[in-house]
Amino acid sequence: MIGFLQQLHPVAQALLAGLFTWALTALGAAMVFITKEIDKKILDTMLGFAAGVMIAASYWSLLAPAIEMSEGQGVPVWFPPMVGFLLGGIFLGGIDKILPHLHLGFPIEEAEGIKTSFRRSTLLILSVTLHNIPEGLAVGVAFGAVAAGFPSATLPVAIALAIGIGIQ
Repeated sequence: MIGFLQQLHPVAQALLAGLFTWALTALGAAMVFITKEIDKKILDTMLGFAAGVMIAASYWSLLAPAIEMSEGQGVPVWFPPMVGFLLGGIFLGGIDKILPHLHLGFPIEEAEGIKTSFRRSTLLILSVTLHNIPEGLAVGVAFGAVAAGFPSATLPVAIALAIGIGIQ
């Protein structure tokens, strides 16, 4: 599989990886047609597995290569990844304050964020879209870094990131 992907243009590589993550997301969403209810223990296990996959993918496919790429830039190697990490956290914190959302198990009257007249379906589509933008960017950047020739960015690492994002 790696040999096949190496022959493709970097944009085609990223497109295929994005389609792969989309297919796994669609497969996971299709589970609602198979079962109406899921056991709480199974749900907790699946959520824990997804969290572990994302933590591993975040470190080995994003944070560790960012630290390696920071070497020789005249700043501590941890500084550029830390700035990116903090900016991402600030951005997500701002989005959390602005966008309307509910917490699981709370009544609709306790929604946080700005009040809106959007229907629930519109809010669902918006939230899924916002959730998937950083994941798509991460996959695209991983394959772009491989194409740019960064020594710490390799095709197997980019593929592993796409698989990790798809599984979660």
